[in-house]
Amino acid sequence: DPAASDGAGILIQLPDAFFREEMASRGVLLPPPGHYGVGMVFLPREPAARLACEQALERAVQAEGQIPLGWRDVPVDSGEMVRPGEPIIRQIFIGQGSGIRVTEALERKLYVIRKRARHAIRALNLTHGKEYFVPSMSARTIVYKGMLRPDEVGSYYRDLQDPRVVSALALVHQRFSTNTFPTWDLAHPFRLIAHNGEINTLQGNLNWMRARQGAMVSSILGEDLHKLWPLIDPGQSDSASFDNVLELLVMNGYSMAHAVMMMIPEAWEGHTLMEPYRRAFYEYHAAMMEPWDGPAAIAFTDGRQIGATLDRNGLRPARYLMTDDDLVIMASEAGCLEIPEERIIKKWRLQPGRMFLVDLEQGRIIDDAELKATLSHQRPYLEWMERIRVHLDGLESAPASAPRALPLRLEQRAFGYSAEDLKFLLKPMAARGEEPTGSMGNDAPLAVLSERNKSLYQYFKQLFAQVTNPPIDPIREELVTSLVSFIGPKPDLLRVDENNPQHRLEVSQPILDEVGMEKIRHIAQISRGLFHSVELDITTPIEWGHEAIEARLASLAAQAEDAVRSGASMVILSDRGVSPDRVPIPALLALSAVHHHLVNTAQRTHVGLIMETGSAREVHHFALLAGYGAEAIHPYLALETVRELCCDAPAVGVQNYIKALGKGLRKVMSKMGISTYRSYVGAQIFEAVGLSSALVNKYFSGTASRIEGLDLFGVAQEALRVHQAAFAHETQVP
Repeated sequence: DPAASDGAGILIQLPDAFFREEMASRGVLLPPPGHYGVGMVFLPREPAARLACEQALERAVQAEGQIPLGWRDVPVDSGEMVRPGEPIIRQIFIGQGSGIRVTEALERKLYVIRKRARHAIRALNLTHGKEYFVPSMSARTIVYKGMLRPDEVGSYYRDLQDPRVVSALALVHQRFSTNTFPTWDLAHPFRLIAHNGEINTLQGNLNWMRARQGAMVSSILGEDLHKLWPLIDPGQSDSASFDNVLELLVMNGYSMAHAVMMMIPEAWEGHTLMEPYRRAFYEYHAAMMEPWDGPAAIAFTDGRQIGATLDRNGLRPARYLMTDDDLVIMASEAGCLEIPEERIIKKWRLQPGRMFLVDLEQGRIIDDAELKATLSHQRPYLEWMERIRVHLDGLESAPASAPRALPLRLEQRAFGYSAEDLKFLLKPMAARGEEPTGSMGNDAPLAVLSERNKSLYQYFKQLFAQVTNPPIDPIREELVTSLVSFIGPKPDLLRVDENNPQHRLEVSQPILDEVGMEKIRHIAQISRGLFHSVELDITTPIEWGHEAIEARLASLAAQAEDAVRSGASMVILSDRGVSPDRVPIPALLALSAVHHHLVNTAQRTHVGLIMETGSAREVHHFALLAGYGAEAIHPYLALETVRELCCDAPAVGVQNYIKALGKGLRKVMSKMGISTYRSYVGAQIFEAVGLSSALVNKYFSGTASRIEGLDLFGVAQEALRVHQAAFAHETQVP
């Protein structure tokens, strides 16, 4: 529809001269520039709801010790009819209160006011309250946007036609909606950014931000920090969510460039030529925040600096030019504005992972190398990393656990292994270090419709990035993909110092062999008390039946929480206790239940989760366990099986099998446009097929489930039947 749009807008510097004259005509004398802020506010058309929202916003201003100076109706040209969803648009002018001396402090107060008012209006639960939105509230910038075509923005907002509205910068964007339906509030730009692309790790990023809430402390925001939660409203787009988190970091004192580098780091893990101090900067921040990963070009500004960065793959274009009269234009396409060729002094493009920054206060362009060198030398990151980094491979070996009494064949049956698993899956992986090649398509019935007992893994389907173009090739793009994982507590996102955290345990890839698993099991002993692990048994007595699963999951979650509160830095969930008398809870269910419980209780960032299971054997299983929270996985039964299959060279077979799993995980991540395992952990890039919504909502929160099916007790019954079938003829098993 040529008359419709997903939205467009413009972010500019606050036009002080214009507002000063406009408000003076209304009898309001504005304070000097930088001592007042302007909020652009979308309000409900229904009069009573509009008044309630305005009053709530004014109360928030006064509650935070600032001064409501007055309101201004924003003149718009709607044409002949009201546009669908069009709000009433007004501006509120806020003067600084006593105790506020610098613009940065006022910016933080305006931020708190906006959040506080939003929460108060949501609490009113008004039918029309959803129409309230504040596109911007700042002493430096203002946003004009809406459900408009780009060519309509300037004609719709009459302010933008006034010659007094001047700005040294402009951030302009037309939105093409991907993961949310277009609305007035989700039009671009947002308060700090404009975003071209998609954040494919969004669900995991949101989960981790929610998990961090109870663990964050800010010396700058102080007691105002708790007024910000929830940081991200439900239903926000990936761009809006990114903008909310970036805003928190900037309000906490990070520079714009620093905060963006934390959220979208360049590829450093396999970059052997990167300067050591720059690599240390990224490695230090890597544990603080997982990358917001996906093909993306992000333009950002705080009114003083304006810049842009590309994701580590560089899958979105950004080209720029400079003219002889100091005009800088960057856009996704060259030639978006007609500039005479003789005026252009430089043309170039933004490269993968690079950043382009214009500092308006210094009056110059800061190139990528200078910018990152400056930030990397602000603190002794290299010295800190050498002190706090602990590699699992570098720790001394731990004593081996006692061998299990169950025969291998019986254990394989207990976890549903088939002859096909051994012949067509595990053996080729162990022999060649590659996933086996199969025919395209899958004609097997859905797990919920099958007459055979199926593992819980088979009730989940991988998602793929529908608008990632081109797709990531994990072989050619090996430099930018990474399986590095950090196991244990995550640092406080709002603190940067040498004790945040004291130490971190790093593994080069998340599949642990027996040696690595035993190190984790005895980590307190071999790390001299730097880390502590607690092991939880996820098996349950068979005589308790299928109805015990709900209480057992609740007990497991409570045990994990108790372990964290008692100082454990790692929790191992293990089903090694399987026996004729004990049936394992499905590993994926136990893991996700514990992971989400710890997220909800604000304890997840204090601990690492390791899954030790006999059920995981193919790449899909490992991807699921990673997607629902496992920083590391030990597939003990698969490794024992590989050793038997490769009796001539068991060590080589295990090495090849782990290598094949690593390649498979890279391939799965690349389908979703994700480059790092750290971003994939907890990202839940799956949909459930044939599981009840009650089960999914409780234990796999945030996962799509469009086809109903088994409930929790049905899953337990299926697991119980597999176990009973395995041990029904125990005496006949060699």
